[in-house]
Order: sequence, then C-alpha cells, then structure tokens
Amino acid sequence: CLSLVEDAAEHAGAIMFAIKDKLMEFDDEAEHRRLFRVETNSPQRKAVFSLEQGGSLPGKTTKNSVIQSFKIVILSNKLNLLLPFGPLAILVHYLTDNKGWFFLLSLLGITPLAERLGYATEQLACYTGPTVGGLLNATFGNVTELIISIIALKNGMIRVVQLTLLGSILSNMLLVLGCSFFCGGIVFSRKQQVFDKGNAVLNSGMLLIAVMSLLFPTLLHYTHSEVHAASSELVLSRSTSCIMLVAYAAYLFFQLKSQPSFLTESEETWDDDEVPEISKWEAIIWLLIFTAWVSLLSGYLVDAIEGASVSWNVPISFISVILLPIVGNAAEHAGAIMFAMKDKLDLSLGVAIGSSIQISMFAVPFCVVISWMMGEQMDLNFQLFETATLFISVIVVAFFLQEGTSNYFKGLMLILSYLIVAASFFVHQDPDQG
Repeated sequence: CLSLVEDAAEHAGAIMFAIKDKLMEFDDEAEHRRLFRVETNSPQRKAVFSLEQGGSLPGKTTKNSVIQSFKIVILSNKLNLLLPFGPLAILVHYLTDNKGWFFLLSLLGITPLAERLGYATEQLACYTGPTVGGLLNATFGNVTELIISIIALKNGMIRVVQLTLLGSILSNMLLVLGCSFFCGGIVFSRKQQVFDKGNAVLNSGMLLIAVMSLLFPTLLHYTHSEVHAASSELVLSRSTSCIMLVAYAAYLFFQLKSQPSFLTESEETWDDDEVPEISKWEAIIWLLIFTAWVSLLSGYLVDAIEGASVSWNVPISFISVILLPIVGNAAEHAGAIMFAMKDKLDLSLGVAIGSSIQISMFAVPFCVVISWMMGEQMDLNFQLFETATLFISVIVVAFFLQEGTSNYFKGLMLILSYLIVAASFFVHQDPDQG
C-alpha cells in the first residue's frame, strides 16, 4: 500500500503521457486522412492513383451501352414524362391554329429538357473537376433562356428578350432562393441554417451593379437628357454591356481562383456527391442532343407568344417575365432545393444568386452585343416599371442575406414577394406592346 501511495504520482504521469501520445497519433491520422482526401480531389493525385491501381479512377469511368445510357438519362427521371409534349406541340402547331394550346404544350415539353441540360452539364463536370465544372455550369446553366433570347432577337422581338431575361433574374432571386430557404428551414426546423455571409454580401453587390447598369439608360431615357436623342441611350447600353462582360469575367476568376473556401466546398461536394452515372462522351452527346431539341422547341415557342397572349387574354409581359423563366429555371429549382435540404446553403446560394448574376452580368450584355452584331438595336432600357421592380427585389434579397442565416420564414417571404411581382405583371400593360 505504501508503495502504491508513493508511486501514485509516477503512475499518474505515465498514464497522462500515454494518453497524450495516443491523442497525438489520432490527430496525426486524422490530419493524414484530411490531406489525403484533399490531395485525391486534385486531377494530378487522381491520375497517380489510377496508375498505382493499374486501371481507371474508381467511380469516375462509367461506360454504358446505348440502351443503358438511354435508361439512365431518359427513363430514370419522372419529370421526363413530359418529354412527349414537345413532339405533340409541333403536331398541334401544324394541325390547328390554337396558339394557346400550342404554347402550353411547348412549355411543358421544354421543362424536362431544361432539367436534363443541367443534368448533362453536371455529369460532364464530374470529369473536369470543380473549376472547369463551374465554368460549364456558368455556360450551360441558363442555356434555355439564352437560346430563347437569341431566337427572339433573330425575329426582331427585342422586348420579349428583355422581359424574359428580367424574369429569369427575378425568378432565381425570389422564387428559387425562397423555395430553398423554405424547404431547408422546414427540414432543419430546430436550428438556424447558416451560409457564408461575406460571399452573400459580395453577390448582393454584384446584383446592385447589374441594377445600376440597367438604371442609367432608363433614367437617361425618361429624363430626356441625352446628348444625341435616340442614339446616346444605345451607345451607353453597348459600352456598358462590354464593361459588364469584363466585370463578369473578373467575378468568375475571383470565385474560381481567389476564394479557397468556395473551392474547398466545391471539391468536397464534387468528391462526395457528384459520382457520374454516364461517361464523358455520353454526357457531351446528350448535351448536344438536348441543346438542339431545346433550340427547335424554342423557335416554335417564341412564335406562339403573341398568339397565346391573345388567346388567353394575358399580357405578353406576364408570359415573358413569369411563365418562360419558370420553365427555364426548372433545373435551378431542383438543384437549389436539394442542396438546401442537405444543409448546404452556400451551394443553394451559388445556384440561385449565382444564376441571377450570370443572367444580369452576362446574358443581358451578351444579348445586347449579339443584337449589335445582328443589326438590331437592343439596349439596356428595360422601362421604368421593370427596372424599379428589379431594383426593389434586389434590395429585399440583400436585406435577407445580410445576416448570413436563413429559415423557413425568410423563404416564405421571398416566395410571397415573387407572387406580388407576378400579380403586378399580370395587370401591367407593357407600353411597347400596348
């Protein structure tokens, strides 16, 4: 007993040193695992791992037969039940003169195509990594709206282009983000979801810059302060569009190269969740097929807008601002809500707000430049009512993002704000089309 008492201090010290050494081993092993996981996210480490294993990257080389690829891409998604409405719409177009039915069937037919475009882009991004994948998503994320806009420009429907792009911005900011906050808040009702406040504030600033670029040509028009009537407004719009394209390129570079937190989360999500179901060439082929099919249906859809407006007795502004963007943003809706329900709000904001920034800072000025090349005169004067609606919506979203937290109440308020916008355009007669 006396020996035990005398050696108690030594025993205690030995035990503490043993525990400390064991904890250090655990820390070293955890750090090793973390470093190994980060390294395996890089293309170089994946290539080395592939060579070491004497084969291809596990889970990254999926080769399917034509029938298997068709089953995965077409038959695995319930939304694809709407695909037959596309051919049916073309059939109705040639058999009847009912523009209302034709427009409705075309909308239903394009909805799954827009979602599948997003799916094919995500599958291709699995093979390119998060950086190139981000560029692919930026290019094809809103390809439906761009196709519709370019076809409308070709037909001289400049006002439809402006309203459709405006509607895409409003839909992503209010409806997509609102649904994400609401669904995420319902799933995680016992806690407050958080996201990167700094990145959210940056995105809000980008949206305000986009509003500023639309506001100045509008103010110039309504204050009648042009140096050269009719031409100054167009010159300002074209020069501003070129500046916006440069700003968007700088924004992409900053997001993809200069923000470690953004890249880290993208790499983790890409490594954990984005396991490809089809091969790289299958993704490219399906991407081309869906883009061609969307282009074909969009041509018919644009031709039927005016007829549908007369048939339904609904303003063209409502069809362009509300109905068309909801169809084009089907993929964004699904993706943003899915990420929010997995408590990955930063990715939800990247989809919703990032898409709004892409439309306002890239698609809008891109269409202005394209119309310039076509000999058309599209400008950034979106009219007073539309510009004011966008400005107020950006302010509302910025206020909800400034705390860096979300819940179902904020989501509900954004959804209700979108319903107010929809009701406003339902009773708004566009001056250029009245």
